[in-house]
Amino acid sequence: MQRYFISNDQWDYNKGQVTISGEDYHHINKVMRMTSGDIVIGCNENEESFELELIQFDDATQSVVATIKQTLSEQVELPAHITLAQGLPKGDKLETIVQKGTELGMRSFIPLQMDRSIVKWDRKKQDKKVNRLQKIAKEASEQSHRLMIPTIQPLQSLSQVLDSGEFDLLIVASEYEAKGDDEPEWTLSDIMNQIGSDQRVLLIIGPEGGISPHELTLCEQAGVLPARLGRRILRTETASLYALSVLSYCLEESHKD
Repeated sequence: MQRYFISNDQWDYNKGQVTISGEDYHHINKVMRMTSGDIVIGCNENEESFELELIQFDDATQSVVATIKQTLSEQVELPAHITLAQGLPKGDKLETIVQKGTELGMRSFIPLQMDRSIVKWDRKKQDKKVNRLQKIAKEASEQSHRLMIPTIQPLQSLSQVLDSGEFDLLIVASEYEAKGDDEPEWTLSDIMNQIGSDQRVLLIIGPEGGISPHELTLCEQAGVLPARLGRRILRTETASLYALSVLSYCLEESHKD
């Protein structure tokens, strides 16, 4: 069933109705070619979802009114709040990381300008790039039946992220831990034991060239835990999705009866 994310100001719970407009209206009317009586799922900004019946199309206002049929009980979000901070990679890898990261449950995404990032974002085009990534996150949230759309934050430096004080636990994927002959000080399984419900977790992934010694020193000074992602050296886009997959499994699946 098609899913749409609808801002809180478009809901009228007293009347049991919601108005869907803008690009979502175009998608309902022109792409899906839905008509009155069709059923969709609508999500508000409080991470609540509802079964909706379309009842009144209005081409003049480019909107459709839907009645709220029932409240749905969906539990699809990770119990911890995962923010992925990704060093800028080459090509369209960032779009893939945002798309797949959304499917895997991240709640927020920070593009990082790092020492070894080959790509440099033009300041004049940064807003356009962030908006593009936000659209990809929205579409991926709809496809994967999320209750919320991950927030795409503006481009930041590693220092800005580490100084924010927003996170309860910080993790950096370290290739040096994977290359070492000795057992690493921290593995993801070790870190899993420290993550509780509603904790804010930051996961830092370097670009193609990896994380520089200077950046690792900054991480160490900020109390970031260096974690090994297996014994192999992963591509940057693989590392992000590997780490999110492990987090998803450990937080959602490993303790089921």
